[in-house]
Amino acid sequence: MGTVAVLAIASLAASVRIVKQYERGVVYRFGRVRPEILRPGLTFLVPGVDRLEKVNMQIITLPVPAQDGITRDNITVRVDAVVYFSVLDARRAAVDVQDYLAAIGQVAQTSLRSIIGKSDLDDLLCDREQLNQGMSLMLDSPALDWGVHIERVEIKDVSLPDAMKRSMSRQAEAERERRARIITADGELQASQKLAEAAEVMTEHPAALQLRLLQTVVEVAAERNSTLVLPFPVELLRFLEGRTPAIPPPLAPEPRQSSSDQTAQDPSSPPALPERVTRPPESFVTASPGSSLGFMPGQCG
Repeated sequence: MGTVAVLAIASLAASVRIVKQYERGVVYRFGRVRPEILRPGLTFLVPGVDRLEKVNMQIITLPVPAQDGITRDNITVRVDAVVYFSVLDARRAAVDVQDYLAAIGQVAQTSLRSIIGKSDLDDLLCDREQLNQGMSLMLDSPALDWGVHIERVEIKDVSLPDAMKRSMSRQAEAERERRARIITADGELQASQKLAEAAEVMTEHPAALQLRLLQTVVEVAAERNSTLVLPFPVELLRFLEGRTPAIPPPLAPEPRQSSSDQTAQDPSSPPALPERVTRPPESFVTASPGSSLGFMPGQCG
């Protein structure tokens, strides 16, 4: 009696199975798949007859190893990605494919190499969203035959050769320099417009120009340099320009006669001596060493 009870308990324990919430159970009876899929909870199998295979229904993360390839613009790159997928049909995932994890991984690698060959380098760097969608469609077509749905595909990293990295760095530096020059040119243009407007205002109001002149003198004096700047009135320059007599143009020298011509004209006259050219004394300005005198045009009241 005790032996029978022990055998009954052992057979009951062998027939009890627990299916977790995120799993589904596929039952094989004499090697044939049962039509019903076991739901989460406690289930009973026929000992020695039934075999249970559990299928994970969660979203699975599958890293794709880095793949080397040549882009459409003939640049060697190394790209890796990650695939997110889940099982929709537990029966097909258990029966139609030997190992759906390995199958999805192999298809992902071939699809990634195909995407690299069809894309430019700029697309891999800047337009990854579209490439992710294209790769997801390429994976989803065969995966549906295995009862698997591709949730999302993400390209993780794009590795470039060192020479290409240096070239892109120089290109980015040149682009930043171009933008800086454009900004500087725009600033100079706006500053010149403002200076032109300020000049017009000062022309209409001489007092403003005098105040600006005094401010400049104060700023120069505050620097403690050895140069003394004296404002020179523009009106005085104009007055002196009007008082200075105009210098007549130099007279053209008369043609000289040769000694043979003079002898032929007047044999008794003595030979002509060469004329002496006198130059006016050159004007110069002396200044004491270590000092300088500067004049700056301005207006005086």
